[in-house]
Amino acid sequence: MNIATHPVVASLTPVFLLIALGYLAGLRRWIRESSVKDLSNLVFLLLIPALMFRTMASVHFDTLDWRPVLAYFLAALSLLGVCIAWRGFNRRSVVLGLASTFSNMVMIGIALVELAYGKEAQLTLLTLVSVHALILLTVGSIVLELAVAREARAGGERAPHVLATAWSAIKGALIHPIPLPILCGLLFAQTGLTLPTVVDRPLQLLASAFAPIALVLVGVTLARTSMAGHLREALWVSVAKNLVLPVLVGLSAWGLGITGTPLTVLVVAAALPAGANVFLFAQRYEVAQEVTIASMGLSTVLALFTLSLTMMLMAWLN
Repeated sequence: MNIATHPVVASLTPVFLLIALGYLAGLRRWIRESSVKDLSNLVFLLLIPALMFRTMASVHFDTLDWRPVLAYFLAALSLLGVCIAWRGFNRRSVVLGLASTFSNMVMIGIALVELAYGKEAQLTLLTLVSVHALILLTVGSIVLELAVAREARAGGERAPHVLATAWSAIKGALIHPIPLPILCGLLFAQTGLTLPTVVDRPLQLLASAFAPIALVLVGVTLARTSMAGHLREALWVSVAKNLVLPVLVGLSAWGLGITGTPLTVLVVAAALPAGANVFLFAQRYEVAQEVTIASMGLSTVLALFTLSLTMMLMAWLN
């Protein structure tokens, strides 16, 4: 087969080209920094909900397989625990542990999986996406608050109750533009109704705009990311995220008897670069902000090679 027409190359090339064009736009200041937040809001508050609601609005609960979710989070939470234990229990180690386990499934993963593996594979990914932020960010919030409470007690201060922290984290993760439209779409599908064309067509147009805009935004963000002075620590995070996590997820899925396309989607999702949500934690808790940004940038650059290698390996294994 001609390398240019290989399915992996054919699906990865438009993804990385759009990121590269966004990088160029960021370097040339074609998109001003003040506009990036507005474009991000457009993607997260309008385009993503349209895509996710429309995709899940025809899916019935009895067709969903939750084993991939179990396999993925057994591996991801295990790696998060190891990362925290390795660096010591503090805010910095939790944030860097999240950066080592939180994949950019939305901005890069959705477009990539649809291009490479089709609509059926996208259903597996969206099932994962529906609980990805809920599980990892909720666990991350609780562990971070425990770390803050530990530091507060060590300094003689009063710490908030962990149950109040847990409820706040769960509520914030559910009322969110990613899981909420997925859950609403699933509930709509169970009614047996179908979307009327006058509603479905605008949703389809909005959904089709998501991938190119999201990928260009990844490039713009990358152009504004400085990795100077933090390369060594960012490299450790990137290796854990891009290489260690997909290996652990693959072993976990294999152990649960998952094969074929679902196995491939799980491993590819785990091999995606670090997601931007982790930086929100670094900002909120005022820790490791520069390292987190550098890790996101480096893992995205390295994904040019590690993600390509992962997809080719999975194509060979399957």
